[in-house]
Amino acid sequence: MTDLLLSTARLPLGNKRIVITAPRPYAGRLATAIIQQGGLPIVMPTIETYALDPAPDLDHALQQLRDFSWVAFTSRTGIQAVMLRLQQLDIPLFLLNQCHICAIGQDADQLQTLGVRVDLIPKESSPAGLVAELAQIPDIDTRRIFVPIPQVERIPEPDIVPKFLADLEQLGLTVVSVPAYVTRRLEATAYAVEVEQIRQGKVDAIAFSSTAEISALLQMVDAETLMKHCVIACFGPYTAGNAKDLGLSVDIVSQDFSSFTGFTAAIAQFFHPASADIPRQDPVILP
Repeated sequence: MTDLLLSTARLPLGNKRIVITAPRPYAGRLATAIIQQGGLPIVMPTIETYALDPAPDLDHALQQLRDFSWVAFTSRTGIQAVMLRLQQLDIPLFLLNQCHICAIGQDADQLQTLGVRVDLIPKESSPAGLVAELAQIPDIDTRRIFVPIPQVERIPEPDIVPKFLADLEQLGLTVVSVPAYVTRRLEATAYAVEVEQIRQGKVDAIAFSSTAEISALLQMVDAETLMKHCVIACFGPYTAGNAKDLGLSVDIVSQDFSSFTGFTAAIAQFFHPASADIPRQDPVILP
């Protein structure tokens, strides 16, 4: 834990300006972690997530929970959307608990806090990790699985969820994927001040926690400008890989992508004086 009595100048992120592009429900947690390391977060959600309403396909799937052997959650937003809809439809939580539940990283903790039993938490906190461990279950190819997914608007859909669904089908699972919430790009006009700070070189780093955030920001600022002025940090190798596909050079990739604490630690170590001699062009893989 960071000593709260230390001078900001002695902390690893002392006075570093770091843009956070995560949506509002996540941005506060990442901003808090950055502040504790001495950084100055600039909260700039490039996407927003909100419940899909009306959601007839989601309603139908939840009313048929008894027909599913498994439910796979790939995001905290998906959990929140499903729990909200269960409450609105007056569907008892025990019906969800009759299914086998799988979730990633700290999303599993949230489910357990809400009273949901989680049967599978992959060692690798990613959709690919879920697939790898589901593949080890006997007779998995005879099962039905329900997957709440985002409805993506105003940006190209990242390939993570479509690949996850395709991989589940490759296992022989009967996959029922249903939009449970909306992910969409926010308008660039809301961020004229922040975009100008980036262009003037007044931002030290940009912290991306998802591919959708990257796609959205690149519709506001071109890749060359971002790389010229800012260190690019990505929350895990999947986001980093997609960032490269979108034309960005990535400087920091956190290997601990189960929480924002690990992400912030990676950024902090990059900016710490002991890391000053690490070449700019080579991504730094930090725990």
